Amino acid sequence: MLLDDASVEFHEFFERHYAELARLAHLLTGETDAADDLAADALVALWQHWDRLRQADHPLAYARGVVANLARGRIRSAVRERRRLTLFWSRSPEKVEGPDTAAVLDVRAALARLPYRKRACVVLRHALDLSEKDTAAALGISVGTVKSQTSKGMAELEKLLGARAAGNLVPGRRNR
Repeated sequence: MLLDDASVEFHEFFERHYAELARLAHLLTGETDAADDLAADALVALWQHWDRLRQADHPLAYARGVVANLARGRIRSAVRERRRLTLFWSRSPEKVEGPDTAAVLDVRAALARLPYRKRACVVLRHALDLSEKDTAAALGISVGTVKSQTSKGMAELEKLLGARAAGNLVPGRRNR
């Protein structure tokens, strides 16, 4: 079976970037099983438009954006489902006396507590080491928004994890 140039290019793109896209999905959702599905769904969407995307300057940036949007949709669905279950099962609201120390100490749990855009900016900038420009392109937002959301996200992580622990998440970042 002979493959055309587009198929070969897409196969090479898939082989080079699938693992990174799955890792991005995992960091955004915190769900290992969902990460592979989201990366695969993103690549299916890319394949459907590959003739046009293969001519683009940065198809990987577009792919990251697709993963980010799919992750956001999955998170929103999960939040809605949790709210429905909470309303169904709770007779009276439970009072929480203090923060869940175990969750605060876990970086993934702390990331999960951040609003989506802050989490996405922190993950893309610090876990995937993307530039502000590449992060902005992946999320479809301005560089200024990336700067502010990353800064605010790191500040929230410092509150959740403590300044020393949050500073250790980012190589080269000094503790305050």
